[in-house]
This record gives sequence, C-alpha cells and structure tokens, in this order.
Amino acid sequence: MSDTTVTVLDGATFVVADRTGDLDAGRDPTHGFYVDDTRVLSLFRLRVDGNDLTELSCSQEHHYLARFFLVPAARRRFDDPRLSVIRERVVRSEWVDRITVFNHTPQRTRIELEVELDADFADLFEVKEGAVRPRVAERRLDGDAMLVRYRREQFTRGARVAVAVPPAAGTSNTSAVTVQPRFDGRGLRIPVELEGRGSARLEIRVSPLTEGPLPVGVAGKGGAQRAPRGPFESFEEVVADVRQRLEAWRASAPLLETDWEQLRDLWEQSLADLAALRFDPRVLPGAELPAAGLPWFMALFGRDTLITSYQVVPFIPELAATALRVLAALQATTDDPLRDAEPGKIIHELRFGELAAFGETPHSPYYGSADATPLFLIVLDEYHRWTGDDALVRELEGNARAALAWIDEYGDRDGDGFIEYATRNAMRGLRNQCWKDSWNSIVFGDGSLAEPPIASCEIQGYAYDAKRRCARLAREVWGDEQLASRLAREAEALARAFDDAFWIEHKGFYALALDRDKRRVDVLASNVGHLLWSGIVPPERAQRLAALIMSDRLASGWGVRTLAADELAYNPVGYHNGSVWPHDTALVACGLARFGFRREAGQLACAVADAAEAFRFTLPEVFAGYPRSLTDVPVEYPTSSRPQAWAAGAALLLVRVLMGLDVTEAGAATLPLECERATRIALRGVRVRGTVCDLASERVVAPTTSL
Repeated sequence: MSDTTVTVLDGATFVVADRTGDLDAGRDPTHGFYVDDTRVLSLFRLRVDGNDLTELSCSQEHHYLARFFLVPAARRRFDDPRLSVIRERVVRSEWVDRITVFNHTPQRTRIELEVELDADFADLFEVKEGAVRPRVAERRLDGDAMLVRYRREQFTRGARVAVAVPPAAGTSNTSAVTVQPRFDGRGLRIPVELEGRGSARLEIRVSPLTEGPLPVGVAGKGGAQRAPRGPFESFEEVVADVRQRLEAWRASAPLLETDWEQLRDLWEQSLADLAALRFDPRVLPGAELPAAGLPWFMALFGRDTLITSYQVVPFIPELAATALRVLAALQATTDDPLRDAEPGKIIHELRFGELAAFGETPHSPYYGSADATPLFLIVLDEYHRWTGDDALVRELEGNARAALAWIDEYGDRDGDGFIEYATRNAMRGLRNQCWKDSWNSIVFGDGSLAEPPIASCEIQGYAYDAKRRCARLAREVWGDEQLASRLAREAEALARAFDDAFWIEHKGFYALALDRDKRRVDVLASNVGHLLWSGIVPPERAQRLAALIMSDRLASGWGVRTLAADELAYNPVGYHNGSVWPHDTALVACGLARFGFRREAGQLACAVADAAEAFRFTLPEVFAGYPRSLTDVPVEYPTSSRPQAWAAGAALLLVRVLMGLDVTEAGAATLPLECERATRIALRGVRVRGTVCDLASERVVAPTTSL
C-alpha cells in the first residue's frame, strides 16, 4: 500500500482510507471497507458543517489502530483553526471510529458532523482489475442505525452504521452530543453542542453483514458465515480485546535476545504482522490462519500458507497444525477441470466474494497450484520433526497418501517422472502454477515464453523432498515399510532423472523449467536456490550454484533476484523477472546453509534485515531488484502486498538459518554464528517435542596471539 493510504485491519476485515481517515473509491480505487472479498463501503467521508477535514498528523503504531489529527479546511491559508478533531479507528471483525471534537474558542457553539456514505459492493477481483460493475443496493433506516445492503439470490453483503456516545469523562467542559442522527439519502448528520473550550466525543460502529451459502468447496466442512456482533461495544473495549489477543499470540512465540538490534526489531514486527493477517477461513470451527497479503490476497492460499507454516514451525507449531488440517479438509476428491481440481490436490486459493459464489471465477476453491501438494507433505513431516505429534500424522495419513498419489497419477501428466502443469480452464485458470505464477515468468534466454505443460525445476525438488520425508513418516509413524522403501527408491530415481534432464553443463546451472517439448528453459533464476533447499542437488554441483547465487547476477545487495540481471527478460521492477522476494531469499539462504555455505546464507540474512529497516521492519511481498550500489535504499514495487505472510515468515526462517537451528533425535541444536552483526542470538521458550527449552548461538572469535 502507498504512503498516502492508511490501512487498519483484522485479517480479512480491513479499511483502506486516506490520511484523514476518509475513504472514497472515486478518488482512490483501492479505498474501501472490505469484508470477505467484498467492498461493503466505498465512501465514508467525515465533514464538519459541510467542510472537509485536513490532516495535521496521522499515526499508526499497530495494525488494528490508527489516529488522525484533523482540522476543518481553512478559508484562508494562515487562519487559525477554531475547531479540531481527533479521529481514532480500530478494526476487529468490525470497524469503530471514535471521534472527539474540540472547541478552541471561549464561545459556546453548535456544529453538525456529517458522514457521507455509499457502497458499491464490488468484488475484490473487480477492484483489483479496475472493472467494477454497477449494482443496485438497498439503503434504509434500521432502528437507530443506517443499513446499506446488496442481495443477489441468497448472497447478501451489507453494513450497518450506528452511533453511540461513550460515558462522559466528567470534566467541566465535556459537551453534549445530541445522538439522534438524521439519515438522508447521502448518509447521516449528527448535531453537537460544544461548550466554550469544550469537547464532545462519539463513536461510529460499522458492522458488516454476510449471509448466504458458503462456497461449494467449503460447505459441509464445519465452518459458518460470520455471526452478527452483539450489543454495541465501546471503542476502548474493542481495543482492549484486540490488544489481549495480540499479547496472547506474542506470548506463544519464543523471545529473541540478541545484541543485533535490527534483527530483534525485525523479529518482533514480523510476529505482529503475522498476527495482523490472521483470519477465519471458515473451513473448520475456530481455525485461524494468516491471510496471504494485504490488500489483494486477504484470503487462504495453499502455497503461501504452507511456506509460512514451514518458516515458523519451530516457533509457532500450532499454525502449521491448523494449516495442515484446514488444507486437508479442502483437498480435492473429484476431477473438476474448471477449478483445475484433481483427486488428492491441495488448493491454490479460496474466495468468498460474489464472483466465486456464482461461478464467475473458479475460486470456490481453485486448485491451480502444482507445488502446494508436495509442500503439504513437506510441512507435515517438518511439523512432526519438531513436535513429535504422531496423532496428527496418523489423522492425516489418508490425505498424505492421496497427495502422494496425485504427484504420480495427475502431477506427472506424461509419465516421465516430473510434475508438469497446464490449466484446463482457458478463461480464468492460471497459465503458470508454480510460485512464480505470473503469465511471463517462465521465459527462455531469447525472451520467448515457455508453453505448457511446464515442469518447473523447483517443483521437482519439492516432490523429491516430499517423498523422502514421507518415507520417514511411513516407516516411523504409519508402520508401512513397503511404502517407505518405495518412496525412498522413487526419490533417488527422481534425483537422477532430474539432474540428467535439467542440468545445463555449458551454463553451469539447472534450467528454470522444461517446456511442453521438453526443451530446457535456459535462464538463471532464484529457483536454483530452492533446489538446494530441497536437497535434490548432487553435492558436487552445490559449489557452482552457491557461487552463482552470491554473484552480482542474482544477488542485488538486498536479497536474491528472481531472474539474473544479465538475462534478456530481466526487469528490476518485473513481478517475477528480476525483483527480490524476501521469502524467496530466505528459502535460498536455507538451501545454502543445508550444503554448508552458512557464511553466504548469513550474508543474505543481513541483506534482508537491512532492507526491512527501510520498510519499518514490515517486509513487503516484493521489492525492486536494482543493485544496492545504485540505489542505496531498497525500492518499492508498485503493487506489493504489505504486510504479507510469507514475507513476515521469512524473518523467522532467517533467524533459524543464522543460528543453524535444527532438530535431531537428541533434540534441538544450534551452530556457532557465522555473521558479523551479532555476537549472540538466543531464543527463550522454544517448544521441541513437548519440552520448552532455551537455545543460543554465539560467534566464535579466533584467539589472538602476541609476540
């Protein structure tokens, strides 16, 4: 989001406004009050006696809370304001504004607050694509509140706007608010009597209304539409509730102690960002997961959820357990070409807006992701390694076996042993179904695009890792030695076949992908780092890949570019063709560390931490791939999500990389630091197989000798 907007959020419920707190989609198409993929208010403008308010200052210390300091627009430039307004906003499944008006003159005065309202009920896909269709909405009084509502058959979305006066503070200059707002065709008007030097306070509560059946792929899983809120809760009560939930979330994660202040700030902010994104995908009762990213991806994404879960599993294992159960509940059981669904496949994306509800988009849910299924198996094993939770692994055994079957029976479309993807929905399906899922991401060295079916290199690594990990689960938990042996053999055969098919000897790296004709897509991309992470790379090739990753071709100084700077398709502000993604860099660092290149991995961690500081430690989804020597600061990508789940999770994974933190049969262990930024990094309260422990890594300083 841009610096001209202020976003206050509680998961998939969020308000995007300007720096006065007003929202007007006619001026900025991103503005709105969004609930479950629908913009339920497109206009909410506060005026005093018909005058717009201008910003003095704006502050936001937490994702759920913002304050706007305002005065009426002056008629002449240097006139002193006679009135001022403090507007405070909190969001927690609904939106509450607390408005305090101050009279700075000695005379008693009467003013009228005006709130202009409108709602276009745009689906989030329409907002993103800039093509909002007209809708006819109902506007009427509902008791002492104003109701705006849109209906299409059983699908109902709306907002109820009510006004309340909190108890008076008891000071002599507290003024009266006549809370009998007049509702007209444009909104509501609230008369206020202000004593001389006095102030008055009121609260406006905007409660979303969502009715109708759940998406077809969710119905019957145990989730439900959000329930209406109860009696009016005060601003203070809502803030206290959100703060308590945030503190409980923070207490569930370990405390990081280090003399590297930058890393400590990044750790704390990343935990707060993950908390901000939590929402109920309404698949299983009480299940909360981070949405993928603000504003366009405030929904459940299989790939994003799984990678985030992997990043945080040593620190917040409950998130991984919830993710596995939710995604297992949504695992495809039938073949549905319109939704790119096949038995055993893990979802790509689930939406609750009007377009998904009526089949105008396939996201109810959509399964166009070829990597989410092996990632599901990887996270299942990683969760078990850290927790020893045999019960969950047994509970999800059937889902894991179905995922393994999908890899072999549907993922491998032509029997060559590799997972390929090609959408079967020509109108709305994704052309590319790897993590780099933009239309032009799989590109040859001459600039031409690869044609599907496409076998992306990192997905083969994920499949290799998934089979090796499931071999362990089959042997140790499911008691199926025959399956374990078969999976181990298949993994080794896949590794050999992959090296033969993807390695480009004269270039010294693996092809980005194979196209439909099995031609190697001959560009250097960050995907080779994912191959190190998966372990599919033979040890003798790792050194060459590590050198390329750390070269100026891929390393920007702020992280790893998605595409090398000397490739024809390179674009430092291209979404997947030269930009830097923090989660991508973190996985690459993890891969480097796996093959013993811990110093290089630490350099990447330092680069990301430096970039994070420029973004006030809320890592964005993506930023530009310009070389650090050119810009001195990381450059924002124009439509980057922020906060974003796997960007926040990247910070936690990088702490694990820096510490050399891993779990063995003997328990959790660390390695000495190979990073000059810190002498010590410690974690207090890490939960490992039912035991809470404190872990630390220290830098080993070589002893000095004197003559």
